[in-house]
Amino acid sequence: MTQDTENTFRAAIASSGEDLDDDFESVGDYHRAAAEHFAAAARHHLAAAEAEDNGDSEAADRHAYLAYRQRLNGVQYAEIAVMDSERIEDVIESEF
Repeated sequence: MTQDTENTFRAAIASSGEDLDDDFESVGDYHRAAAEHFAAAARHHLAAAEAEDNGDSEAADRHAYLAYRQRLNGVQYAEIAVMDSERIEDVIESEF
């Protein structure tokens, strides 16, 4: 990861209120982080659905918002993983 990309990413995470673990050492780490956030988003969507079914609109709204935030974080990690992958240039060039 270039220093500018890493600084931009860290700033985005810091402004979102999320903690950024300094243990990221590989593109795989970013893929795993993205997967964890997407899984958390899915759990919140399921909780929102259950709350809606039970008539608890406040809990449903809270879980829907948390699902949205987790998805955004997952997308950020996924984008960093793609940007940091040196092989992606080979894939893009091979398609043209």
